[in-house]
Amino acid sequence: MKTRIQRWGNSLALRIPQSFAAEAGLQKETAIDLSVSDGKLIITPLVGPGFTLKQLLSKINDDNLHHETDTGKAV
Repeated sequence: MKTRIQRWGNSLALRIPQSFAAEAGLQKETAIDLSVSDGKLIITPLVGPGFTLKQLLSKINDDNLHHETDTGKAV
C-alpha cells in the first residue's frame, strides 16, 4: 500500500490504515518501538509480558509462598 508522510507540528506523521493496525494489534495509545534497519522504518508494538496461569504457579516456592490468613468466619 502506498501512502504519504505528512507534517504534524514540527514532526512527521504516518497514518496507519485500520486494517493494518488491526492486523498488527495496534490501537490508540499503543506503545511502540521505532527503529531503522537497512533504511527501513520498523514499528514494533511494545506488549507487556503475558503469562499463563501454569507459568505463574510454577514460580511459587517456599520463599515466596504466603501462609493462610484468618479473615474471620465464613459468610
